[in-house]
Amino acid sequence: MTDSETQRARLDKPTLIYPFAAPPEPGKLQEVAPGVVWMRMPLPMKLDHINVWGLQDGTGWAVVDTGMRTDATLAAWRELFAGAREQGPITRVMVTHMHPDHVGIAGWLTRKFKCRLWMTRLEYLNCRVLTADSVREAPEDGVAFYRRAGWSEAALENYRARFGNFGKFIHALPDSYRRMVDGEEIMIGAHRWRVIVGTGHSPEHACLYCAELKLLISGDQVLPRISSNVSVHPTEPDADPMQEWLESLEKLKREVPDDVLVLPSHNECFRGLHARLDYLGAAQQRVLERLRKTLQEPKRVVDVFATLFGRAIDESDSGLLNLATGESLACLNHLLHRGEVHRTQDDSGVDWYQLA
Repeated sequence: MTDSETQRARLDKPTLIYPFAAPPEPGKLQEVAPGVVWMRMPLPMKLDHINVWGLQDGTGWAVVDTGMRTDATLAAWRELFAGAREQGPITRVMVTHMHPDHVGIAGWLTRKFKCRLWMTRLEYLNCRVLTADSVREAPEDGVAFYRRAGWSEAALENYRARFGNFGKFIHALPDSYRRMVDGEEIMIGAHRWRVIVGTGHSPEHACLYCAELKLLISGDQVLPRISSNVSVHPTEPDADPMQEWLESLEKLKREVPDDVLVLPSHNECFRGLHARLDYLGAAQQRVLERLRKTLQEPKRVVDVFATLFGRAIDESDSGLLNLATGESLACLNHLLHRGEVHRTQDDSGVDWYQLA
């Protein structure tokens, strides 16, 4: 292939291979490899599921991710326990990162089975901090952050009213945990799994790679049908998580062979890791190029939603508005850090961005 043909191939959406006809129903399990089972938990949102994984661990099972703290998730776990009593107890709960759909039931499971929680340090500590916000009023730093993005007074008032909801979907975490470290190799049953930390989507996201089984538990770091949310948050308004995420895509391609079966947190198990990584990186560069074009004129954060997402965002949908604002800022901050954009603030405290 010529250089131009190779570049076009990277930009084309890859044809991934999905080896399983259908995912398991909530409360059921499906074997994906010897000693590895796929379970699915319901979520009360448009993205209506999360995949969790069971790894045979001696006479019991290590669980990777847990689902969100909801009655439906608890019912699914109880159905699994009722149908697999002969399979042995949960030996440890391993969580890829701190988002409620991943860590929400971890505290309940570790107490029920008297086992250890395994997480990376930044994910555990950040989760503890955010769940503590449940008893606080919205901080002025947060209000100012979203005002700078161009939110209306109605949207800001909704933020104040909803602040602290993060902890409502998470059972109290245990007061101690076992830290997972990038590059560490962990024996789970008969197999060795290596921790590969990625960033951008969350502070210290742990993927798990088993060379012998040719499996990668990718969490939210690589998904087959959707792109991971990469956001700037009020606690670190000048961060560049987009650069971290793009570097993490390259790191995964370097450290994990292309012949693995990828076990993601959402959608289905798939083959074609390297093609998907290439596509995600190239797609993000296309998004950034669209952003550069629209920033020939000054724009607020809320003004670039249509450019980045192909549609307007209804501010009455507070969850979607929050995600869109965070991801738009991730793109804008990335260009700011590269010196391609400058930012000014008007008399109302609103930030405006334009190509340098």
